[in-house]
Amino acid sequence: MADVEFKDVDKIYDNGVQAVFDLSLKIQDGEFLVLVGPSGCGKTTALRMVAGLEDISGGTITIGERVVNDLTPKERDIAMVFQNYALYPHLSVADNIAFGLRLRKTPKATMEERVQWAAKLLGLTPYLDRRPKELSGGQRQRVAMGRAIVRQPQVFLMDEPLSNLDAKLRVQMRAEIGHLQRELGTTTIYVTHDQTEAMTMGDHVAVMRKGELQQMDTPQKLYSDPRNLFVASFIGSPSMNLVEAQIERRNGNLVAGLGDQELTIPAELSSKHPAIVGYVDRKVALGIRPEQLEDASVVRDSARGDRLRGRVLLTEALGAELLAHVEVPGKPVVTDEVVEGIAEVDDALVDDMAQKAEGEHTTLVGRFDAESEVRPSHVVEMVVATDKLQFFDLETGNAIRTGE
Repeated sequence: MADVEFKDVDKIYDNGVQAVFDLSLKIQDGEFLVLVGPSGCGKTTALRMVAGLEDISGGTITIGERVVNDLTPKERDIAMVFQNYALYPHLSVADNIAFGLRLRKTPKATMEERVQWAAKLLGLTPYLDRRPKELSGGQRQRVAMGRAIVRQPQVFLMDEPLSNLDAKLRVQMRAEIGHLQRELGTTTIYVTHDQTEAMTMGDHVAVMRKGELQQMDTPQKLYSDPRNLFVASFIGSPSMNLVEAQIERRNGNLVAGLGDQELTIPAELSSKHPAIVGYVDRKVALGIRPEQLEDASVVRDSARGDRLRGRVLLTEALGAELLAHVEVPGKPVVTDEVVEGIAEVDDALVDDMAQKAEGEHTTLVGRFDAESEVRPSHVVEMVVATDKLQFFDLETGNAIRTGE
């Protein structure tokens, strides 16, 4: 096992296209890191540079104490799992798992022992004599995992390994891969475009956009404290509500105005993000997560939070909760970062934002209690958890934090 570190890594192809810009991050020994982002963001290129399948144009990559820029894939002591399994159809499960060991001329007794160990760990013991065509998709993926872990490498690299599985099997395999990684304790870099996979599997998640690292943090920190508008809109489903708001000072308090309504910014929140004071009499992007909006009629603590009123456009009953799409005063935040982030979650929402971009109303999605009886065309009063509001600069897209 080993640390993996990127230091100022660039990737420029022969045609001049730059896929990765100045990437610096460190994956600790035994950590599970997920690289996530839209298609073409550079995440797979970064993974392939660790594997030695892509040359590095600038900077260094180290595995353990070794700079591996000029080492062959074989010399790097890594194992890679691909999305297409890459199994040999004419070989049995046992022979597929053992293939890499056989190439390394591993003693037969050792090879058989490791194959049995991996098969037991992955629940493949009853299938060792079968061919890949006789297995389900999930079983084939386990065989690919077995071929990787049997070598006992320093680092696992996984490139969208679940993308060919159906939704139910993906959920099952997410849990199995996470359990396996914790049991083995092997440093793992996992690439996906699926933010649900990223948030449920990674110890840390690195969000990329257009070849640049946007933020690397724990899943919860990414969700609760995004660094910029792209991360805010990309992480979370439904996406964070983003609306233009005017910051003003009213009776000694800061307020965020949305049309003819306003939300009082709690003193503890403005103390936590003191740079917001510099935005008085200016517009900002106000971020509200769906679960921070609740139907006031079902809130038992009437003193909690501030209020917004709006007209219900659509409701989605999900059993344990109700998603309510509510039209309120205020312009939606429509920037390239927001559109790109939301497009990965909900294309229809992007279309709705585009239609309302020049108007004076926007749609907020609230995650209401299932007891709520709101229906389309109703006017609803929503309690807003104002202590969790987020603020972003409309020009830079960066979160408004401490002013540093």
